[in-house]
Amino acid sequence: MQEKIAAFRQHVIEASANPDFFHHKWFVPWHLEIVQKIARQLCEHYPKANRDLVDIMVWLHDYGKILDFNNQYDMGKVSRQKLHELGFPDDLASQAVDYIGILDKKMELDLHTAPLEVQIVSTADGCSHMIGPFLSIFWNEATDKNFAGLEYQELMALNLAKIEKDWNRKIVLPEARQAFKQRYHFLREQAGELPDRIIP
Repeated sequence: MQEKIAAFRQHVIEASANPDFFHHKWFVPWHLEIVQKIARQLCEHYPKANRDLVDIMVWLHDYGKILDFNNQYDMGKVSRQKLHELGFPDDLASQAVDYIGILDKKMELDLHTAPLEVQIVSTADGCSHMIGPFLSIFWNEATDKNFAGLEYQELMALNLAKIEKDWNRKIVLPEARQAFKQRYHFLREQAGELPDRIIP
């Protein structure tokens, strides 16, 4: 199984390097590899989690975005075909794709009640946005917005909205919420939400 996961990981890395993918210059080291690191550390707290499934989902969760940004949530069939092509059992491939479908419905579903592997990958994904340079570079490449005319307050509001979505909808596991609580408050301050007292 590890060979199949490694092959899929390599495929995603190669697909991410395509210059047609908006985030091709930085996405693997500053997002996907960080998601993997956090997810594996969360698995240490949840030994019942299927670690192979978690690893597959880490490299699958943005696969649609990498292949076709504008249709990223409609790539389940393509994802299943690729996993099948690489020799993954049909039931595991379907489970991984179905679980990513649950993760993608974070604004509609309460992921606290989702399968454990979904909670782990969702939490790792949300946390990854709060560490490293993710927020500093993400909006620079957002293709559906024209940032040239935006005031800094509007950019700060966009960052705040992303932080809040991650904190309130994606980061569901208590270990991660505890570990990232200070980062969350710091990023809120960077987005303009200052506390009443700065020096207690």
